[in-house]
Amino acid sequence: MTNIEELKKFGLDITEDMKQGKVILDIYTTWCGPCRFLSPLLEKLKEEGLIKLLKEDLDQNRPLGEKFGITAIPTLVFFNNGELLNHPIEVQGQLLVRNGIMVGAAGEQVLREIVDNM
Repeated sequence: MTNIEELKKFGLDITEDMKQGKVILDIYTTWCGPCRFLSPLLEKLKEEGLIKLLKEDLDQNRPLGEKFGITAIPTLVFFNNGELLNHPIEVQGQLLVRNGIMVGAAGEQVLREIVDNM
């Protein structure tokens, strides 16, 4: 998958404005502690207008998880101008985003650096 439009196949509501700018797809579950930590940080970035945010519960959408090969949550999938992010992002010497995907939670400052580098 390389285009945000393809997410429609998995029941996600992709609006026209998501084809422009930075979009993060947050794949989570309701029982995941790190997911609950990450969610308000992503909401804050959305409220500040830095990103558009899509959220999908992996327990409700297994085919989406299979498409991205998700083996751990939370998993964030990054799109810029409608395309899956195609460059790696390192923060403080650690490779955090590879092939448009980051597995695991991160703090606000790290998330901001990732968004800046999208």
